[in-house]
Amino acid sequence: MMSSVLLQKGLPLLTSTSQNSYAPVAKWIFGTAGMVFGMIHVGGVTRLTQSGLSMTTWHPLGSLPPLSSEEWQSEFDRYKQFPEWTQRKSMTLGEFKHIFWWEYGHRMMGRCVGLVFCLPWLYFTARGRIPNGYQPRMFTLCAMGGMQGVVGWWMVKSGLGDDRRQEKSEIRVKPVRLATHLTMAFATYGALCWTGWDIFALGHDDNALKKQISKMSRDALTHASRLRAASIALTGLTAVTVVSGALVAGNDAGRAYSTWPKMGDHWIPPEVYGGNKTLDRKITEDTATVQFNHRILGMTTAATALGILALAKPNVMTPQARNGIYAVGLAATGQMTLGIYTLLNYVPISLAAVHQLGGVVVFTSGLYLVHSLRYVRPALLRTVKHIVTK
Repeated sequence: MMSSVLLQKGLPLLTSTSQNSYAPVAKWIFGTAGMVFGMIHVGGVTRLTQSGLSMTTWHPLGSLPPLSSEEWQSEFDRYKQFPEWTQRKSMTLGEFKHIFWWEYGHRMMGRCVGLVFCLPWLYFTARGRIPNGYQPRMFTLCAMGGMQGVVGWWMVKSGLGDDRRQEKSEIRVKPVRLATHLTMAFATYGALCWTGWDIFALGHDDNALKKQISKMSRDALTHASRLRAASIALTGLTAVTVVSGALVAGNDAGRAYSTWPKMGDHWIPPEVYGGNKTLDRKITEDTATVQFNHRILGMTTAATALGILALAKPNVMTPQARNGIYAVGLAATGQMTLGIYTLLNYVPISLAAVHQLGGVVVFTSGLYLVHSLRYVRPALLRTVKHIVTK
């Protein structure tokens, strides 16, 4: 039957040019997404090594690094004029070079991502290879990438102002700005992945798909629709958890309570419901509160993923949706386990960096699951004239 064709074969991504003439465009988009994935990792390590404030100027088009001993000493002397130096006066020139290279590499990698996106875009546009209706997406993706650099400098500036000189705690960028920077990176990465999947799917015949859907049982469609709604909620929850993780990082809150499942001797530390901070500062700048929120969100994300996995009916799902379900369940539980292990080990740089990448994996799995269930998106179902009830 027609329904068995859709459930057995699903809607595979058409990665061959013989099946989809736009496949090279999708591969370029995914190549860019891969570089953004790498950028997120390098950015995380840059923060973990406390390298983000080592470059105190910003040139939109980039600049050469110091090349001579005199240039390195000049750059180091410039760094000494800013607040962070007051807390790191024992730093040697060699140690400064180490943190400088992390920040410089992160910035230059961002510019490389821009070239990797823009140059092929111009080529494919000149050859007429961009699919109809996709140019606005390309402009949006380009704008998102460009704004990321601006937001990055806005973030760095929050740690360079003279108003930070009197701080007794470690000087770092403002947590909200760090969270904004990471959120934009995830949004750009997600938009690239979604666009790539959409282009890989262009080889499917919409009319044939509608016929297959019309032969499916109402129960199967209802189940898939509910699963899609739950998957959208899970992906949104993952995004919120990622933002809360950035606030943990921005406040260096991961090392405040290195115990599990309690936070010290309490399930809810007194600091969470006490103190004189306003609600907005409580949520974004209070060490105990941001870690507590991240714990709750992380556990809720994992529980939601496992709930979706438990309630799914594999026999009435496409192979792609089944793979997405399994990926989400594995990624979310693995990420929660890794987070706990990282916490108990006092957040070493290696584990913390991998944990951040784990967030990208959970986010990617959620997006893939939602995309794999596109055959029950409301806009498409409204165009199907007849659905047989079985």
